[in-house]
Amino acid sequence: MEVEKFQYDNKIVSKFALATVIWGVIGMLVGLLIACQLVWPSLNLTSWLTFGRIRPLHTNAVIFAFVGNGIFAGVYYSLQRLLKTRMWSDKLSNINFWGWQLIILSAVISLPLGYTTSKEYAELEWPIDIAITLLWVVFGWNMFATILKRRVKHLYVAIWFYIATFVTVAVLHIVNSFEFPIHFMKSYSWYAGVQDALVQWWYGHNAVAFFLTTPYLGLMYYFVPKAANRPVYSYRLSIIHFWALIFIYIWAGPHHLLYTALPDWAQSLGVVFSIMLIAPSWGGMLNGLLTLRGAWDKVRDNVVLKFMVVALTCYGMATFEGPMLSLKSVNLISHFTDWTIAHVHVGGLGWNGMLTFGMLYFIIPKIYRKPLYSKKLANAHFWIATLGILLYAIPMYWAGFAQGLMWQQFNPDGTLVNKDFLETVTQLRPFFAMRAAGGALFIVGAVMMSYNLLKTALAGKLVANEEAEAVNALMVEHKKEKKEYWHKVVERKPVRMLILSLVVILIGGAIEIIPTFLVSSNVKTISSVKPYTPLELEGRDLYIREGCNNCHSQMVRPLRFETARYGEYSKAGEFVYDHPFLWGSKRTGPDLHREGVGNKQNRPDSWHYLHMMEPSSISPGSIMPTYEWLTEDDLNADHILDKMKAMKSMGVPYENIEEQAVRDSIDAQATRIAKSVLFDITKDNYTDEDVTSMKQKEIVALIAYLQRLGSDINKLEATKTE
Repeated sequence: MEVEKFQYDNKIVSKFALATVIWGVIGMLVGLLIACQLVWPSLNLTSWLTFGRIRPLHTNAVIFAFVGNGIFAGVYYSLQRLLKTRMWSDKLSNINFWGWQLIILSAVISLPLGYTTSKEYAELEWPIDIAITLLWVVFGWNMFATILKRRVKHLYVAIWFYIATFVTVAVLHIVNSFEFPIHFMKSYSWYAGVQDALVQWWYGHNAVAFFLTTPYLGLMYYFVPKAANRPVYSYRLSIIHFWALIFIYIWAGPHHLLYTALPDWAQSLGVVFSIMLIAPSWGGMLNGLLTLRGAWDKVRDNVVLKFMVVALTCYGMATFEGPMLSLKSVNLISHFTDWTIAHVHVGGLGWNGMLTFGMLYFIIPKIYRKPLYSKKLANAHFWIATLGILLYAIPMYWAGFAQGLMWQQFNPDGTLVNKDFLETVTQLRPFFAMRAAGGALFIVGAVMMSYNLLKTALAGKLVANEEAEAVNALMVEHKKEKKEYWHKVVERKPVRMLILSLVVILIGGAIEIIPTFLVSSNVKTISSVKPYTPLELEGRDLYIREGCNNCHSQMVRPLRFETARYGEYSKAGEFVYDHPFLWGSKRTGPDLHREGVGNKQNRPDSWHYLHMMEPSSISPGSIMPTYEWLTEDDLNADHILDKMKAMKSMGVPYENIEEQAVRDSIDAQATRIAKSVLFDITKDNYTDEDVTSMKQKEIVALIAYLQRLGSDINKLEATKTE
């Protein structure tokens, strides 16, 4: 048997590991800033540093920069060793690295500037979406070509998860990113309203599933056995875990849309499959923890295993809580509250963060051939990070419970106890402060790790091309086993596994999405619902630019406490011209779907003007930023014709898209709003010059949009609900 000699590429692993550390600290610092902004609103320093604009920067930096680079570092390290071969192309590896960093930089620049699609975890605009697609193809091409030239016969379980991650993320990204470009860095979602919401949360939930979970399960299956020096507890359990997880997970997205205008059948499917998710999720957790059976003494001395154990424990907690949150009775309390924030950070900080830290502590000493600089510092990092997670999550759970219950409180006479939404926010500020403290602790730990790893690397020397040798098992004739386990056949055929994984994940998505598009009864139209006027359309784009949907929902659920506070519940037909939908997922501020003229709030134009300029003067105790630049910047409506034409091509029934008619419409509506605001503010003491100046400002377009919200159905009394 001839032993073949080859080299592992550790240089690419080192690059991704360094990027993971740098972007991790940056992403967490942005998270700390937005946490502090909820306690001290004055920290919204400029237009490009407001909560609404940088909240998506935090999520993108943590998910795609920190976790994304962590995935690539772990995959490039483990894949070569599992397949006994170097990556197929060093050039593709480096294109993958530098291209990914450029994509992250483009997000760092574009999101604070207000270039966003508003769709959670998919906020980046269409040119960046195309770049992501191309880079993902580069990664997949390099990975699969490496698999095909392997020196081992069967694919290890970690590689199954890498394959499923590649194929599913590709499908999710492409389907959710169908958009109509208007101009550079501006597009509209191809889907509208209910369909857009379903596609977005099919994507959003499965971005968590197939970007934050499946690749990390693959990394867990490699690094936990390696660090413990023990085989995986159960091969057969790993098979059940893998196929059940990728089949069931893809169905669960609609549980983000319970009690909304989404058809009930889709909501019910999401709930059923979410509950089923407990089994495969816990199967994976137990497979990891039971790998340590008989080796728990190693956890005491091995810091890598400490991080891995906490990561697996947090994974188990999050994947038990997720299905529980999908139950309508629980979702009734949790949805739109900080309970969800606590839930996702148990997964983000605990599962992804701690596993990444453990993985880095394992990799860096290996590729630099130097023992870790300080085990004491690493252990201190472990305890600080664990304490940080607890200090972050517990106050957020408490805040979520409190707010969800406060929304539902009624007096004996049937009126709301906390009629003003702000009453339920001001009581949460101490919890927000504790969250910021927990996040700061977690960052301190990450900085300690950065120092520890840097000292380790400086003391050693990178083995850029690590010498290795192995027998090429594919070139050796094997006697056919009499009773070969059925899954062994799949493991020998990577193309077959890729295709099977694709088929398995397509089933659930197709069954949920296709009927919503093809069966008209799923979205009943309402004759009184008309397209937005040109000025309202521009105002809606400003609303998206400022990230208002990060704090305000636009979905009144058919629940007594909701209709009592906001008015008539939302119908599917009201959103048929919304590209994209703006239902939101978190209420740091009140719901706005019935904010328009003639609805329950029925606020004058001047109220909105003053509220945007100085929220705390209108609503004492408000934590909303000021938006003074909206009164200073002129509205740029140069692309309004292109926007309306794009909308018309997507089914919005605009009739007269002639430039003069559109300009006249904008001028007439803007003039009316400007006069209304000036009349109330100056007590009728204004000039034509004042009107001319104000009607050109962005604030007028935003007011036009806010006053339109929900006004197509003017019912002042809440619907009677059981």
